[in-house]
Amino acid sequence: MNLMIVEDEPRLRNSLAYNIPWEEHGIEIVGLASNGVEALEIAERKMPDIMLVDVQMPEMDGLTLIRKLKERQAERDLMKMIILSGHDNFEFAQQAMEHGVLKYLLKPAGEKEILQAVLEARDQLRMELEQWQMTAELKQKWKEHLPNLQNNFMVHWARGKYTGREVLAKSKELYLNIHEDDQFAVAVIDLDPIPADSTRFGSGDTELLQFTMYCLAKEILLPSFCYVCTDPDYDLMLVFEADPLRNPKDVMLFINTTVVKLLSQTKEVLKLTASAGICAGIGGIEDMGHLYSQACRALQERVVYGHNIAIPYREEQSPARQDMSGLLLLEKQLEVALETADEERAMQALSQLWEDGFSQSESSKEFHEAVLYMNSLFTRMILKQGWRIRQVVKEDFAYFQNIKLLNTKVQTWSWLKRTVLNITAYMKQQRKTTSHQIVKEILSLIDQEIDQEITLHTIADRMYINSSYLSRLFKQETGRAFSSYVLEQKMERAKRVLQEGCKVYDAARMVGYRDVSYFTKVFRKYWGVNPGEFKM
Repeated sequence: MNLMIVEDEPRLRNSLAYNIPWEEHGIEIVGLASNGVEALEIAERKMPDIMLVDVQMPEMDGLTLIRKLKERQAERDLMKMIILSGHDNFEFAQQAMEHGVLKYLLKPAGEKEILQAVLEARDQLRMELEQWQMTAELKQKWKEHLPNLQNNFMVHWARGKYTGREVLAKSKELYLNIHEDDQFAVAVIDLDPIPADSTRFGSGDTELLQFTMYCLAKEILLPSFCYVCTDPDYDLMLVFEADPLRNPKDVMLFINTTVVKLLSQTKEVLKLTASAGICAGIGGIEDMGHLYSQACRALQERVVYGHNIAIPYREEQSPARQDMSGLLLLEKQLEVALETADEERAMQALSQLWEDGFSQSESSKEFHEAVLYMNSLFTRMILKQGWRIRQVVKEDFAYFQNIKLLNTKVQTWSWLKRTVLNITAYMKQQRKTTSHQIVKEILSLIDQEIDQEITLHTIADRMYINSSYLSRLFKQETGRAFSSYVLEQKMERAKRVLQEGCKVYDAARMVGYRDVSYFTKVFRKYWGVNPGEFKM
């Protein structure tokens, strides 16, 4: 801490400066002055933290010095003043307190008393500096987070979480220039799905693309009439402040033109397209939720109109509900094709369903009705097989949870095709797995019961399947006829036990032959020699 001593008596001034062990307490003397004028000049250069000031001095007294310092250095509130006076005058003391003097000491004050007063001033100043630092850091953090706080406020406002009174109060806190009579319009913007064949960007670049478009919007749109915000559901939300001197229709035309320009610039910079939904007109503070809802519903219509388009909201008529009864035959055809894993027929049925159920949609609501229909159809088919939807459709499971993620016809058609291919592939895999398991059980039975008579019909009955299916399945999986395989296993077993020294009679019994002569005949035909000769 820095200390300055202002005292007109040289002996006392030097005594205060050199007889008190200031350095031991971290106090440095930065200036000595004999009057107020000299002190004022030195204080402005040295900027001391603490001043020990006499009241009665030539040219300028101590109280005047303190007052002038306060006037000239108003921003330096962190300066502590201690009066050292030879006058026990209540008026002097009162004026000193009014000027923020910390201590009023009477001469002859002892060195310990003066030192204690300066140390108290030092400790108080340190505490105030710490508080100031904390406040300054908080202010800095507030400034750093202000854009995020403003963005969150705009999103919550658009979603109807604030009353008009709360909007005015919170906007004032966040330094947003919003007034009670202001009029606004809203647009939402979303990047169109990245093409599957894109080599520049992938799904992992979404945040970078959103940030780029945000910066582009901030660059193009003047902050004086448009608030650019990020939105949890869309890439951008634009809140336009309407010029009160312009016709509302002209305002909306200007907003539409501005949004189209932003979409054009986005395509130019990112080489990707984006689409926008724009509310129908302007409204006041209380109308923000309605305006935002209009913009969102307008953007959903890109599923009908396609990509790279700014869509103004239009009040919807109540269309007659689409008749889905004509699709029942196609639905049955698709179901049969999927259950038989016939990929070609399944795609034919899907194409016809798309043509009849989707291409005629005139609004996003009709389109999403058709998507819901297909979603339900696929879900029922998958659950009917006892499968889990996520295991069958994999990464497309998100669309089954939220069909609004399907926001274009191209994207929806791709989803439908992938789903059909996933179901047929899963059906083939399950059938192969099931068939493989059945055959494994049959092979195990043959191995365990090789000492008995084994026929296709007996095994089929035990497996609860028909013999013709078993015969075809066995040959498909092993490449061999059932009877040929059984004969091969019996003959191999017979050869092995004969080599181990068993009698012909025992070998015949061990492979399921009760008639030794018949066993001998079969063995000779298979191996070309009699069992006895083979044993020898």
